[in-house]
This record gives sequence, structure tokens and C-alpha cells, in this order.
Amino acid sequence: MATDYDTPRRNDADDMGEDSLEELKARRAEAQSGSVDIDETELAEALELPGADLSGEELTVKVLPKQSDEFTCSSCFLVHHRSQLASDKGGRLICRECA
Repeated sequence: MATDYDTPRRNDADDMGEDSLEELKARRAEAQSGSVDIDETELAEALELPGADLSGEELTVKVLPKQSDEFTCSSCFLVHHRSQLASDKGGRLICRECA
């Protein structure tokens, strides 16, 4: 929709002066929301995904010791393969992601 910027503007101050105090209070009451803020954590706890009952499940993870061809990055402290080694500055091994 095109707007003609040369037309005189409508004065909102004149319109507000015509409204009575009761009308303004009624508008304010209508504009206020009747709903109560819902706590996001309560909403997330009530949300149940289909087939997601994992209450009786136990997770097992097989932990392997660091291999001879791996190193621990001194910046992110993750174990990487030696092909990911970017620099070795004074014994500080840095991976490519941190370099």
C-alpha cells in the first residue's frame, strides 16, 4: 500500500483529549492479559514425548585408556588422534580446532 507523505497528519493528541478517564481505564483493562506467566521448567516437566519413558534405563559407556597414537590437547583437554596435532610449544600439545 502506497503512503502519501504530503497529506496532513492526524493529530493524536486531540483524539486523546476527547476520551474520558473511564474509557481509558476500560481500554487498559481490555489490553491486559488474563493469562498467568507459566514457568518454563514446569512446562518442560509436564511435556512428555511419545516413547520416551527412560526411567528404568541404565546407560553404560565403555571407557578406553588413551592410546599411544593419541594426545590430550592442553587447551580444550580433549583426546585427539596425533593427525590432529597442530603445534607442540614447550610440551603444550594443541589440536587443530584450538590452534
